[in-house]
Amino acid sequence: MSDSTNPPAPTTPTTPTPPPTSADVARLAGVSRATVSYVLNNAEAVRISEPTRRKVRAAAEELGYVPHAAARSLRAGHTRIVLLPTSHVPAGPLYSAFLDDLQRALRRLDYTVVQYGSLGLGGDEAVRAWAELRPVAVISLGEVALSPHHVDTLRRAGARAVVTLGPQRVAGAHALLMDQAEVGARAAAHLVARGRRRIGVVVPEEPGLDLFSGPRLAGARSTPHAQVVPLGLAYTEESAAALAARWGELGLDAVFAYNDEYAVLLLRALLDAGLRVPQDVAVMGADDLLIARLVRPRLSSVRIEMPSGERLAGLVDRAVRVPSALAERHDLMGAAAVPRDST
Repeated sequence: MSDSTNPPAPTTPTTPTPPPTSADVARLAGVSRATVSYVLNNAEAVRISEPTRRKVRAAAEELGYVPHAAARSLRAGHTRIVLLPTSHVPAGPLYSAFLDDLQRALRRLDYTVVQYGSLGLGGDEAVRAWAELRPVAVISLGEVALSPHHVDTLRRAGARAVVTLGPQRVAGAHALLMDQAEVGARAAAHLVARGRRRIGVVVPEEPGLDLFSGPRLAGARSTPHAQVVPLGLAYTEESAAALAARWGELGLDAVFAYNDEYAVLLLRALLDAGLRVPQDVAVMGADDLLIARLVRPRLSSVRIEMPSGERLAGLVDRAVRVPSALAERHDLMGAAAVPRDST
């Protein structure tokens, strides 16, 4: 028995609609292509009336037109990409707010922020991968230990600015120095001023945090009259409970718990173990997060003054516009103890 069902008619492939061009926008807005370019590229050197700007933007939106990044880069001689390698360490609220502020400030200056995941890449491999994107600037947050050779590689690939955030300066790069040792020193000095001498300093066991915890421990150790004992702690209730259970044998009368999140974790474990805070043990955090004011007893902390995103974006913009300028050094981070009930 034959199948009388008619086979489906062959479909005719549709010709894709060509993307709109700046010439299309110019015709719809009744202006020149140069005016379209000036408006959509936010050219500040050319004076264009606000009604004309609105008309061009409305035409571009109606047509679904967006400028071609590669073509714009050819005209300008460089891209507008600021490459921001993603951090290899957990980003806390303070750090996340700083990055958000930075990205908004760069966007207001008409830069495109590209976050690059470099996890698993070594220094040379990571830098070559960054250079392939031909960024006009790279802001390294310490995820890769940059060397002067790495800075030179990025500059040869077109990066007009290489900016490093961290405790050390790299030759050829703009250095935004953030001395984490000051955080530990401020915490330990506050505890010593409260009459505490045997101070435990939490060193998180999570990978990558040694970039911050190492200098904070060193800063605490540099404090006069402080006898510092490093304490390994994972960010789990089990690890905190185990540390609290042997507190008596440690003979410590205070603890600087790296930051507020680890401090709250350990504070709860110490209280559950029957210890009184601050009578038996004073507890200090860092970052001065909202949670420090919500727990009981309220947590003493170290307030960290991070650089504003606008300030850092301004440095990047100056370096892009004047690439021959000498690399600058800025000391950006301040720290101050904020005493509360836990100490």
